[in-house]
Amino acid sequence: MPRRQYRLHDGKRGSALAIRVTPRASRNEIVAIQNDGTVKIHLTASAHEGQANEQLLDFLSEVLGVPKSRLEIVAGANGRDKLVSILDMDVQEAHNRIVGHLS
Repeated sequence: MPRRQYRLHDGKRGSALAIRVTPRASRNEIVAIQNDGTVKIHLTASAHEGQANEQLLDFLSEVLGVPKSRLEIVAGANGRDKLVSILDMDVQEAHNRIVGHLS
């Protein structure tokens, strides 16, 4: 099955971010932006019982400088590939903040 091609998208109320999560890493970090636009993130939490999802939203809230209530996993909650919506932030601003946190 071919991987979906993700890109950052402007929406009526914000943007969407494609993310590939690697749980149980040594630290929380943005590792890379892949060729298809997916942001690769390492998290210390395990995927067990949604711990990685919670940590992902906490981490993105910090990186993007937005309240956690403005973030939502809209697809892929049970997998490593996720789509996260960011309310009230355009694509360019989200991109700039993510690039600023690349390891």
